[in-house]
Amino acid sequence: MVNEIITPYLDINPDVKKAIDSGSPIIALESTIICHGMPYPKNVQTAAKAEQIARDHGVIPATIAIIDGRLKVGLTEDEIKYLGKLGNKVQKVSRRDLPFIVSQNDNGATTVAATMIIAAMANIKVFATGGIGGVHRDANESFDVSADLQELSQTSMAVVCSGVKSVLDIPKTLEYLETHGVSVIGYKTKNMPAFYNTDSGYAVDYMINDTKDIAKTMKIKWNLQQKGGLLITNPIPKKYSIPSSEINKIINTALSEMRERNITGKETTPFLLSKIAEITEGKSLESNIQLVLNNVSLGSKIASYFSELN
Repeated sequence: MVNEIITPYLDINPDVKKAIDSGSPIIALESTIICHGMPYPKNVQTAAKAEQIARDHGVIPATIAIIDGRLKVGLTEDEIKYLGKLGNKVQKVSRRDLPFIVSQNDNGATTVAATMIIAAMANIKVFATGGIGGVHRDANESFDVSADLQELSQTSMAVVCSGVKSVLDIPKTLEYLETHGVSVIGYKTKNMPAFYNTDSGYAVDYMINDTKDIAKTMKIKWNLQQKGGLLITNPIPKKYSIPSSEINKIINTALSEMRERNITGKETTPFLLSKIAEITEGKSLESNIQLVLNNVSLGSKIASYFSELN
């Protein structure tokens, strides 16, 4: 049941509401990728493909955003186009921003953390994204650690991704997740994917090869009253993987320019992804799109099996 205290601020799409009431499988999708992850019209096209992949698996997609101060669980086609055309004019919203965007009747593109918060209000348990935020490479000086990580430690949701964005510090991110009790599952892999590349060289906690077993693990974790999420990492399809030696040079170039331009905070990841796409002449953008769609497919299978267990 949706928390009655929250509902005055929440709009649940009729298809999503019907699925909630009937116990049908639902998958949450974020909106930052629409406004800050890729240019128009690729962003709208990718969002539409992601939703269609979920439906093809018999799962109801719930793309999440804030429009005119309303927390939206499930966007219409027109709402996705509206956000896509506005692009980076829409504020990127994490946990700390939510009350301000709502109180100002503003629009917001939800990050992993904010998407988890809003999806949890509607009792959605599976969320597919591209890559999560993490510990930044200069965290020893900047103390820049994404709110996504803390949200994973306190919100009970399975998050399917292609690992930590490769512009971040992967080993430190894994250490943070371990400290906060977040299990990292590798789907058919023993090593953490590195977003654009299939393998970071750092081990995950558990490798699970069967989506039914992932769904069973989710149910048992929460039946044991263990609060918090599970991170399910799914390597980018090999066809779209960029060799680590190639992508690391490009990332370092982008990081150098970012520092020279003194870009910090929530603007760092959108800048880096855009710069990497520019240097790779669109190759990284296509990789980004394909890994997102691959994650939606896997997440939909997990959501379907999880709904059968409840």
